[in-house]
Amino acid sequence: MQEMKAEIATKNSKKANLLDHNSLKHILDESVSEIVTSRGYAEDVRMSNVRLFIGAIIIVIALFAQFYKNKFPGNRDFLIGCIVLYIVFNVILQLFSYRKEKNAIMFTYPPPGSVTSTGLVVSSKLPRFSDLYTLSIVSADPKSISAGRPVEFTKSVTQWFTKDGVLVEGLFWKDVGALIDDYAAVPKKKK
Repeated sequence: MQEMKAEIATKNSKKANLLDHNSLKHILDESVSEIVTSRGYAEDVRMSNVRLFIGAIIIVIALFAQFYKNKFPGNRDFLIGCIVLYIVFNVILQLFSYRKEKNAIMFTYPPPGSVTSTGLVVSSKLPRFSDLYTLSIVSADPKSISAGRPVEFTKSVTQWFTKDGVLVEGLFWKDVGALIDDYAAVPKKKK
């Protein structure tokens, strides 16, 4: 019986390479998304859909450039136009990611039955060559009357992982849950 429990625990546990900060951040970010959605916040995927739409436009431009009916000398002006459009839409995509998403893990809608009308923007940072993970929660619409004050914490990832690289989910869930509770409990801005 004990073997079964240990086997199930190792199958369900999240393991990371402790020497790879991208692996650590990926596992922590996935867990944050699970925690936030388990608290009743539905994920808002509109930003992802916009990025996919712009990416699809870029692919269509590239396909037109590749499979245009005329061969190279005859379609030179068309190819130049496609190259310019390809560059323009890639710049738009990069600016969109830089200005709107930044370090965001997820965007949410407000929980059902909530008095607030704004969702959350959950973002994280784990700088290279550092063990300090910063998680922040801000309102999706900071100018709204119902927007809460931004909250964040910065902690070492070493307290959430065992020496084998397994995430101790109970401790991490407790810390993230406390941050979500802090966001929900802070007094609202006065206008």
